[in-house]
Order: sequence, then structure tokens, then C-alpha cells
Amino acid sequence: MKLLSELFFLWLVALQGIATHPLMKSNYLTEQKKLEPLRRFQFPCELEKLSHSPPPSVHTLRPSDIKAMAAIGILQSVPDSRMNHEDVLLSSERTLVQASMETLAALVSRFNPSVLHQPLLLKTNRAASGSKAIRSTLDQAKEVVKFMKENQMLDFQNDWKLITVFFSAENLCSSCVSFHQEHRFLDSMERLKRVLDFLYQEVPKAFVNLVDSTELRFFSLSSSNQNKIRMPCNCADEDSKLDDVILRWSYQNDLKKLLKSGRYEWRDDFTIVLQPFFQEISLPHRTGRQVDGNSIPNTPEEIMEEENSALGVGLWNNMLEPVGKKKHYYYMEMLQARCPSQEYPYLFTYRNSNYSSSPLTSQAEGQSQERSYGTSIPCFDRIPSNTVPVSVHNLRPADIKVIGALGDSLTAGNGAGSKPNDVLDVLTQYRGLSWSVGGDQNISTVTTLANILREFNPSLRGYSIGTGAQNSANAFLNQAVPGDRSEDVPSQARSLVDRMKNDTGINFQEDWKLITLFIGGNDLCKFCNDPVHFSPDNYTNNIKIALDILHREVPRAFVNLVTVLHIVTLRDLYQAKNISCPRLIMRNLCPCLLNYADNSTEVEILESFNRRYQEGTHQLVESGRYDTKEDFTVVVQPFLEKVTIPKTKEGLPDSSYFAPDCFHFHQKTHSQTARGLWNNMLEPVGNKTDAHFLEMVLTLRCPSPVEPFLRTYKNSNYTYPNQTTPDITTPPPSSATPTPAQEPDQNHGSQLLCEDRAPSSSSPTSVHALKPADVRVIAALGDSLTAGNGIGARSNNTVDMNTEYRGLAWSIGGDASLKNVTTLPNILREFNRNLTGYSTGTGGASEPNAFLNQAVPGAVAEKLPDQAKALVRLMKSDPRIDINTDWKIITILIGGNDLCNYCEDPNYYSAVNFTSHIQEALDILHAEVPRALVNLVEVMDLLPLRKIFLDNQVQCPTHLARYLCSCVLPVMEGSQDLVMVMDAIRAYQNSTRKLIESGRYDTHENFTVVLQPFFQNIKIPLLQDGRADISFFAPDCFHLSQKSHSQLSRTLWNTMLQPVGEKTDFFDPKANITLSCPTLHKPFLGTYRNSNYTYLPVEPTNKPIQNWGSDLSCPEQTPSESVPTSVHKLRPTDIKVIAALGDSLTTAVGAKATSSTNMLTAWRGLSWSIGGDGTLEAHTTLPNILKKFNPELFGFSTGTEKETAGFNLAVGGAKANDMSTQARELVELMRGSSKINFKEDWKLITLFVGGNDLCHYCLDRETYSGENYVKHLQAALDILYQELPRAFVNMVEVMEISGLRQIERETSGCAVPGASVCPCFLTPQESSPELQEMKIINKDFQIKSMLMASSSRYAQREDFTVVVHPFFRNTIIPLGSDGKPDLSFFSVDCFHFTERGYAEMAIALWNNMLEPVGQKQSYNNFTHNRLKLKCPTSENPFLFTSRNSGLQNTAPVAGTDDPSVPYWAVILAAVAGVLAGSALIGILMSRRLKKHQHERETALEVNSTAL
Repeated sequence: MKLLSELFFLWLVALQGIATHPLMKSNYLTEQKKLEPLRRFQFPCELEKLSHSPPPSVHTLRPSDIKAMAAIGILQSVPDSRMNHEDVLLSSERTLVQASMETLAALVSRFNPSVLHQPLLLKTNRAASGSKAIRSTLDQAKEVVKFMKENQMLDFQNDWKLITVFFSAENLCSSCVSFHQEHRFLDSMERLKRVLDFLYQEVPKAFVNLVDSTELRFFSLSSSNQNKIRMPCNCADEDSKLDDVILRWSYQNDLKKLLKSGRYEWRDDFTIVLQPFFQEISLPHRTGRQVDGNSIPNTPEEIMEEENSALGVGLWNNMLEPVGKKKHYYYMEMLQARCPSQEYPYLFTYRNSNYSSSPLTSQAEGQSQERSYGTSIPCFDRIPSNTVPVSVHNLRPADIKVIGALGDSLTAGNGAGSKPNDVLDVLTQYRGLSWSVGGDQNISTVTTLANILREFNPSLRGYSIGTGAQNSANAFLNQAVPGDRSEDVPSQARSLVDRMKNDTGINFQEDWKLITLFIGGNDLCKFCNDPVHFSPDNYTNNIKIALDILHREVPRAFVNLVTVLHIVTLRDLYQAKNISCPRLIMRNLCPCLLNYADNSTEVEILESFNRRYQEGTHQLVESGRYDTKEDFTVVVQPFLEKVTIPKTKEGLPDSSYFAPDCFHFHQKTHSQTARGLWNNMLEPVGNKTDAHFLEMVLTLRCPSPVEPFLRTYKNSNYTYPNQTTPDITTPPPSSATPTPAQEPDQNHGSQLLCEDRAPSSSSPTSVHALKPADVRVIAALGDSLTAGNGIGARSNNTVDMNTEYRGLAWSIGGDASLKNVTTLPNILREFNRNLTGYSTGTGGASEPNAFLNQAVPGAVAEKLPDQAKALVRLMKSDPRIDINTDWKIITILIGGNDLCNYCEDPNYYSAVNFTSHIQEALDILHAEVPRALVNLVEVMDLLPLRKIFLDNQVQCPTHLARYLCSCVLPVMEGSQDLVMVMDAIRAYQNSTRKLIESGRYDTHENFTVVLQPFFQNIKIPLLQDGRADISFFAPDCFHLSQKSHSQLSRTLWNTMLQPVGEKTDFFDPKANITLSCPTLHKPFLGTYRNSNYTYLPVEPTNKPIQNWGSDLSCPEQTPSESVPTSVHKLRPTDIKVIAALGDSLTTAVGAKATSSTNMLTAWRGLSWSIGGDGTLEAHTTLPNILKKFNPELFGFSTGTEKETAGFNLAVGGAKANDMSTQARELVELMRGSSKINFKEDWKLITLFVGGNDLCHYCLDRETYSGENYVKHLQAALDILYQELPRAFVNMVEVMEISGLRQIERETSGCAVPGASVCPCFLTPQESSPELQEMKIINKDFQIKSMLMASSSRYAQREDFTVVVHPFFRNTIIPLGSDGKPDLSFFSVDCFHFTERGYAEMAIALWNNMLEPVGQKQSYNNFTHNRLKLKCPTSENPFLFTSRNSGLQNTAPVAGTDDPSVPYWAVILAAVAGVLAGSALIGILMSRRLKKHQHERETALEVNSTAL
């Protein structure tokens, strides 16, 4: 497979003789550099021979036949003299279009290197008055034709031309009410026709691409300078999403009809093909990029150059797809260029695609929808109450005088009366047909709730008739607004109340009113854009605000609250292939529902949100909040909760129930929905239908003589299961007298009396100068105490202990505000309202509302690293968080479950293992999360909790003691188990204190871990009689209630402000805790440094470690049943041969060196990737690990002699340019070996090189450039790919070398001066430009090598793969107990590793091999633990590759673990940073040319120990 860089070369060669026209010449000179981004694309096509005789027909046109290319841009001007038009047109839109055409030209030049390319014409002309005038599209077309005719290198009559016309379907004011619907897009269509007609008449031999660039225009306006761009027209606020989508679809539909009409098909040498471009995008507007922590602004020319090239590849691919099978694609979607096939080598047209324009139509669709949707009322008793009822629970249908409704387009009636296929008419709001409030005609012809009620009371008022918007007279009390979401319902409620009060026909105080509220579809359709904004809690809160308005202001009202429908069922209609639906409209209206695969995470979350919207609606009403007045109630009507798509007799989705857009309801559905609502209203609460089948024949129910009333909770004798007290923030009306059941619980809020709540004047760079208001992100890890189990559970309701009340959790909950709920986030939000990361509501760690609360109930310390990884992944992927610049507080509390299980396995739950797990988690955060203060809360002393379970007078579930904490609660006083736990608690606390006081996490200025010790000693709260006060505990008497969580939050906050060394070490839940404030002299969160605290010396360990072996106790591993043929099904037991390429780190130089005299000895038998000395228990190496799976492994090296090197081809001092030689030697050595079956045996090869290249980069930048580094690696991998059958190649990323400076700086006695070992990294001064340059180049090596190896270049063979292992991407220097670098990991030169260091490399590599691509650990964890090796699992028994990680044809991303994230987007972001750094390097080079010349001359004199 060949890179597109070949294209780039051919393209430049072709340009040498093209630019004959002066304008074209100037354009070409500036465009040559813009083709640089094309180098990253893969282009697998073989070069075809050029046609000697051009084809006579456009329908047999090949890419190689194209001789000239041009583009025309239809970019409409905006009718507003205040706007600078050129600012609009020559902005990001032009960048995108231009880049896509440059890419397309490069692709075509792959087949015809001499193709002529004319740049896109988007310039403005000067009018006589000096103002700028937009060049019309027709003028552009004429100029393009003129250039082609004048170009002497083009035979205008005989050469084939490819012309791309970019058109826009929108006029920005198209949705203004002053424009008549059918004429909104007429002008645009006529202008486009004139252009196409001109091309058809004037240009022979032409293939014309017609491309919709509408999305580009909207991006152009949204991302332009706001000072220059004002709202283009006064009607912009009246525009709606529905209008935009349907008008655009109508325009495109008419355009398709134009092309299918054959208007441009009379000539055999001309065609026009509509090419899908991209749609439904969110184009990013990046103002700058980060380079080594610094922000560098983008120039206009740099904006998204690399990403934009992808658009051209998409256009190319569609040219090679038959009409009818062309696909829209998404901006920032990494695409691979397609190739013409031998069977279909032509560009596809309507004719050679055999395309039929007749859509498939279901039987139901073909039938006319013009029919009566009336019904009959079988009820004989239709009389009102004898006197007007005073209670809503005695309300008969005939008593209702007024009807109203709130909601969205489903209540507004959009498209309800539209005829089949009249999509444009969906914009019409048929309010008179609306199911809940429409009043057109009567019940015999139109079934609506209003028309049903008019049969009981002909004087009913409020219903809507005819068509019109919510502010029209026809709408009356139908105040639903198309496109509205739950957050808009309160304003609708306000409008409804005002209309009722102001209408003279309504007696507002005396008339009974029926109001139906139905909302939520649009929230669900947009939830994926902002899961927090559209969270179930916010949805419910919005409904609550609207209902509160009605409850407070509307007397005598019965409110139907219809739960949101089961929206996921709409996917069935969208996916039905035989149904003709405008799927573009459907996707635009509900992208979060229809843009994802069936089993995707997004659909799962949508299902969860849908269910929780419904549950939240029930819980709100069942709280009894709206049953405090006798004349008002809210009743949940659930008939749509489990609705399904209606089916035809053939079992297919029946689209006749939907408007022409296949999204809104047709009158047929409005009728059925009205019947379902009416029947629900007459069903008792607790026994209502929740599964309404639209296709079923529904008979209207009648009030019975026994139960003649509309059903409420009271007249249904129903008791709400979840009734709680009303929210104290919303006081009941003054007329209402609270009953004891309504008295609010104790307030768990707090008062913060701090006057100074301002942030630092500029964002601090040191964690030791961090103010509370500087904190932008909050997160937490831990177990059920942080997950919030049982916080909100009622007394004795132990079942509710499974509910995770994350919004109330002490360290991370964000429910309500500090006035009502005391948590650390709510305290911090008093300082910074923009705080993010906190959890809300209830649910598991994977729920969106958990956000950065990644605590898992039941978690032990062993699981803490997994939580840390999940947290890092969320922080990096969430658009609300800038992981590099936002300051973060992360609170960790773990250990309770370890102690509760301690007596069952003291070794497993030992303090050593406990601290090791915490260290691993903290190492992850230290390596991956900048700008963070971590609260490590000491493990809780659980022993005082025994008092509660041993006191018979306390009503606690003692039978759960063994289940809750078997090693603490049920054990006998004085027993050995209890003594063990007592010792373990102190050991846990002491070991974590030693870990933090080692200074391990104080090596970065922007990161620290602070131990918060208030759980060292806890006091059980007691009543006056001496019994435990269980109001501080959840129903299980083990977890904590909200009362205790509030106290915990106050204690944590106060402890955070206390200096290290003076922090509170006890917790008294009953204490009167007042929230402290930062002071003028101590405004910062307390750290060891700003507390002037000196860590106490750590006691040395008593027993020296005997060796650096490991213990591996995996379940018995069997090889595959037969030798696998696919590398993606390769088990460790299948590997027969092992080999390695590299430098002195692979020859294991220094592994056992004791002085400079034996420093250069290569201890190959101890090499991390290839050494085989001894056994794993004594020496940790990759072969020794693999020998546990296959004792017959061959190829590893032993001893120190070259004769026993096996397949270890590494050479000390080797650089990347030596790898191809090593690869060739390895192939020949394997091929000639009689010990292996060259073709059949599976081989594992590890390649690790680059340190020497980096260390000498500054001496010869060209030789050791990132490009050359990758080129040499690629050459070596190419040899292995071409020559070796059955091979799995580990490519280990070059280490981050800058950390070695710490060893040079903080230690003495190294055998070799550091400057001679690695001059380019160890010689520059700290913070010097030279050092910054080297750090950038280091990252450049990592990123470019990763991109190369992770591409599809090596993915075409089933028996070969290359997997990148990133454990050295972020290198952490191991520290000793004195806080200085631990030299036990490093050899006598302080640069190479000892056996201990090599053992850690082997562990890291093995574990990386068992981690999915995209989720591999990207830092080293150099800590001794014999149990660190992972095992293959039954679920994942194979070595991970891109394909079996679920990422086939997708490059893994540096710095993200989330499979849902587009991996290539993060790669490109990283590359952009590297390219920016390259610009800086260029400047540095020009300034120091003489200096580098001198360095180059002295390079030969450097006598060093190379890697």
C-alpha cells in the first residue's frame, strides 16, 4: 500500500508546466504547500495506464481520462449592508472547500499526473463605487470556461473535464414569515439552473459534480469574528430547526427531480451527478493549539488544514459509488480513498448505475390518507354534576369548561393534515387536529380530546382550530411550540395562564380547566450533544417549574401529564428499507436517535434517558407535591410509555400513521392518541394502560355510574409509593396548611459566610497557589460511600440501599444547591458557578449524570486503578473539560471493603498490596492529569460501628452484619480476627501516609496529593440515653445518611483549608461544624509547601529484595485447538519463536554492571524483551513469561556472548537507520534455522529504538529528523511484512527522555557524565528553547511512529500485525524514600537500566500486550510487586490487535482510552501540536545556524555510551 505522499510528488511535477495563466500561476504557487496534509492518507490503488484514445461517452469515463479540473462556489451573499461580505465568504468555508478540491485534484493526479487543476474562484470584484460585490455563480462559470478555452495545454473540444459545483440550499432569511413558503427557495433553484444550463450548452466532454455546501455556510457564519458578523436578518429569531431541515430537504428533493428529468442527459458527452458531501456536522472553531503547555494562536491558513483534506476523499469515494448507493459522511471522519474496480472502472453516472428513481412504496403508503378519522361516543350519561364541584376528585367530564395544552410540534399538530409526499406541508401547524386540544369540525369526523369533551359540554372553550402558530387566534389555549424542549415549558405555562386570565369568556376562578402537558421528544433527540443539560434530573426539574406555575396560579385545574413516548421505536421506521421516508430530515430532527448503530453506547444511554424521563415524571407527581389543594391535581397518563411502531398486515412499519416526514404524527395517529388519552383519564391511578397499540381498534370508555369522575390518586384509593415531602425551596401557597406528612425534613444545607470568593488574578501555574475559585473540575473515586448508596433511603427501606444517590454524595454530589444540600461541589460552586464534573440524581458510574463520580459500590483498592483510568478517559474526551488548563480536585476514599474482607485473606488484603494499588492509581493521575489537587482521605476506622450492631436496643438489621462487613461487625470482642483488623487499619493509614510523604507526587509544580486524615478517629453519634443515633445512618446502619454526608462535606472542606501538619484527625457527626473560609494570609488550599511542612523521614525497609523475578499464577492456558491462521486469534501459548531488534536497551547493557569497567557488557540473557536466563521467578523477561505458556519457546538470548544471542539482533549504539539491516539479518537467520518451521511457526518480534536518534538530534537535525526516524522504522517493518509469515510485531514507543535530567540534576557519582551520554537532552539549561525543542521532537517521534505503525499499511495480511505499545509515552522517574531518583533502577552510567529496571520494562510490555488497543497504559509504573503481571482471560484469551480490540481500520489515539471517541481526531490534534512546534523549531534553527555548525563538526569527538 502506498502513501498519498507519492500523489503529492506527482501532483507537484504536474504543476511544473501548467500555470501559464498569470492568475493561475499565483494561485498554484500558494497552493503547493497546502497539499502537505495529504501525506497522511492511505491510497492503495495501483497506477493504471493512461487511455490513448479518450472515451466517446461520459458513462465510460475513467479517472485517468480526466485532463482538467475546476470548481465553482455558490456562496450566497447576505442582504445586510452592515456585514462585510468578504469576511463571510473568504473564511473557514473557503478553507474547507479549497482543501477538499486540492485533495480531489491530488487523487485524480494519481491516475493522470498531467491533469490541470484550476483553483476555486471565490474572489470579489470592486464595483465602481468602491464597495465589494460578490461575483455571481454564473460569472464564475463563464470565467472557468474562458480559462479552459485559453489554456494552450488543454484541448477544449476533445479533453475530458471534471467540474465541481458547490451550491447552497439556504437563504439565511428563508424562514422569515414574510417569505411565502413555496417561493422560499425558488430564486436559488433558478440561479443554479442557469449555471447548469450554461455548462451544458458551452462545455463539451464534461463530468459535473453537484455538491451541497450548505453546512459550510452556517459554520462560516458561526465561527467568524462576532464583531464583524451581525445577525444577517431580523427574522433570525423566528427561524426554527424544523423550518431549516424541511426547506433544505425540499430544495434538494426538487434538485433531484431536476436531474432525474433527463434535462442534462441528451448529450452522451455530458452529465451532472449529485454527490452527497457531508451533513449534520458540528464544525469546531479552534482559536489556537497547545504546544508544551503554551497556547499558540492559529492563523486563518492553519485552521483545520489536515482535517479538511478528508472532505475531498469523501467526494472522491462517492464518485466511485453507484447512484443510489452514495453516502453522506461526517466532517472529521477519517476516510480511506477507494479505488476503481476492474469490474467498474468508471466514474458513476445515473445511466451506468442503472438507477431507477421510483421509490419503493409500501401498500399502506400508497393508499390515500384522505378519510374520516371520527368516532362515536357510546356514553349515555353526559350530564354535569348537580352543582359545580369544589374538589378535583369529584370532577366529571361535563364539568370541564376550559381546555388547554402545552408541548411541542406533536401538540402543535405539525403535518397532521398533510397529504402523502408533501413534505413541505409538515411546516403547517394543524392545531385543529391536535390530539389533546384540537377542535376542528366534530367528533364524527375528527377525534380529539377536545371534541370528545364537547360531546359532554358543547360550551367547552380553549380548543384550537384550523392552522397557525401558538400566538395566532386559532391556537387559543394550545400554547405548544414546535421544537420546544422541557426548558421552554415554563414560558408556555406563563403564556397559557395569561391567556386564560385575559379571556372574557373564561371565569378564571370558577371554571374547571383541563390542561394536557406532553414534552420531551426534542430533549431526547438532542441529549447526546449535551448529556448534562438534557439529563433526566434537568428534564424533571423543568417539568416541575412549569407545574409549579400552574399549581400556584391556576385554580380548579386537572392536569394531564403525559409521559414521554418510547422514542426508540422510531428507529424501526427509519431502518425499514422498503419504506420511502426522507431520512435526511429524520436524522436532522433527531440525530441522537438515528445517527448511531443499534448496539451502540449512545443508543443504550438514550434508552436509559428515555426510561428515566418517564420514571422522573412519575416520581415528581408521586411526591404529592401537587396534591396540597383540593381543587388542583396532576395525573400521570402513561399510555405512550411502551408504544411501538404500528405494523401493516405484512409485519412492516406502517408509515401511514406518520406525516410525510416520517417523524410527526398524521391525523390517523392523532385520533388514536386522543382515544388513548381519554381512556387513560378514566382508568384508576395505579391501573392505567402504559402500552398503547396505535393499530388496534380503540373504543372510547365511558364514566361509570359508580365511578363517574376523572380518576385521581384520591378517588382511585391509591397511595403513592414514593411520596416525599415537597421541596422546601418552593413554599406552598399561603392558603394551604401543611399537614404533618408535609412537614419538611431537616435541612441539610449550609451557610457560607466567606466574603472573598474571587479567583486568582490569573490562572495559577502552581498547585500550591490554588484558590477555591480557581477550581473548574471536580471528581471522585472510591466505593459505595462515594457512590452514595442509601443516602436518600427512607427508614427501614433496606431495599433502597441499592440506589446510588450520587447527587447527594459528600465529595462529589451536585444536587440542588448549598442552601439545601451540603456537598463539596456545592461549596465550591459558591466560589465558581462554572464548576463541572459533579454528579446528580441517582444511577451507576456509567450513567451520564454520574459524570466524574467514578466510584463503584463494593470496590476494593485493587479496582482503584481501573477507576482512575476511566476518570482520565472521561476528562480527556468530554468537551466541557480542558484537561490541560482546567484546575481539578479529585477526592479518593477507599479501603472499607478491604478491611471488611481482611480476615478472609490477610495476604491479599495486606497493607503492602493496599498501598501498592493506591500508588498505581495515583501514578496514573500523576502521569495523565495536569493541574490537579488530589484529596486522599485516610481509610475509615470501622471498629466504632460495632457499637451499633452490638446494642440490642438499636433497631438495626443485625442479620445483615456478616453480609455488610464480615471481618468487623459480627466477630467476637477480643477475637484474633478483630485484632488483625485493628492492626490492618493502622497499617493502612501508616502506609498511605508514608507513600504521600515520600514526595513521589510532588515532582510537578501543577500536581500534588494531600492526605486528609479526619477518618483516623470517628465518634459514633449518641442520643441522650446513650443509644446510637441511627438518624445519621442509612437503613442498613452501616452506610451514612444525608445528615452524615453533610457533616462529612463540611469536615472535608475545613480540612482542605487547614495546613498540612495541622489537619483534623477525627470526625464527630454530631459536632456543630461551621464552614471555614480562606483568609487573607492563607487564601490557598493547604498543601505541604504552602504549609511550610517537611515530610518526616521514611523508615527504610528491613528485608532486602533477593531478586527481580515475578510470580504468574494464571489459570491453565491451552493452545488453540489448531494452529491459528489469523494473528487476531493468537494466544500466548501459540507463540513458538521470539526475536528482538533495537539498541543497547535491548542488548541489556548495564543490567549487572558494577563499575565503568563492565558498563559496556551486554547482558542479553536479562534483556526485557528477548532474554531467557533462568526462570520467571528469578528474572522477569518477556521470554520467561512466555515460557510459562509454551516451555518450547525458541529464539531468546542467554548469557552475555553473541553466540548465545539467539534471535536478539539488537546492537549497542544502533539508531533507526540501522533497523532495516537488523530486520534483513533476522529474516535470513530465521529462514536458515533448522530449529523452527519458518512458514508455520508463530513469531513474536519486539522493536524498540530511537533513544540514540533523540540524543544526537541537535547535532544533525536533518539526519535525525522525525520524518527520517519514521522512514527508517517503516523500511524495517516493510521487510518483516514482506518476508515473515505468521508474525506479531511489538513496536514500543521511544521513551520520554527528558525525565533523565532529574537523575543528572539530583544525583552524583554517575560513572559517565550525562552530557556525553545524551548531549541534546542533558546539556541544555532548564526552560531553555533548546530543551523545549527537544521535548517537542521527542513527542514528534512518538506520534509519527504511532501514526505510521497504526495505519492500515500492515493490515492487509491476516497473519501479520504491528501493535504499538505506549508504556514509555509518559516516563515517570522512580523515586526513593528520600524523594530523589531511585538509582536501583539505573545502571552505573545513570542512563541504562539495571536488571530491576529491565524487569519493569518486561512487565509493562507484557501488560500492554494484554490491553486493548486504545486502552493501553501509556506510562511506566516502576514499583516492585511480584504480582503485577496480568493474565489472559476467558473472554479475551488473545494478544490484542487493532481488529480484536474493535478498532479495525482505525488508528489508536495517543492519550485517550474511550472507544467511542473518534481516535483519529485526537491523533490529528496531537499532530497539529507537533506541527506548531515544528514552526518554532524552524525559528530556532535560523537563529542558531552557526552554533549548530560548530556542534556538527565536534559530533565525531563525542565519546559516549550509546543506548
